[in-house]
Amino acid sequence: MQQPSYGFPAKRSGWGWGPPNAWQGWVVFVAFFVMLIGGAVVLLPGQRIAAFLAWFVLLAAVLVAICVIKGEPPSWRWDQ
Repeated sequence: MQQPSYGFPAKRSGWGWGPPNAWQGWVVFVAFFVMLIGGAVVLLPGQRIAAFLAWFVLLAAVLVAICVIKGEPPSWRWDQ
């Protein structure tokens, strides 16, 4: 039986996901950072720090949700 291919493999040590192993995952990361910088450019000059923090939390939640859906199930891993 063939192992499933994950877009976001688990980290070698610790908990979570490492860098993506497909171009689609890199597109997700680039989009995350572009939207984060765009939010900073729009919200921070007007001193709307709370709105920027809410924008950041929303973007981070979407990124984690994508990693949960498309990534390898996370678990604690220790260096070997």
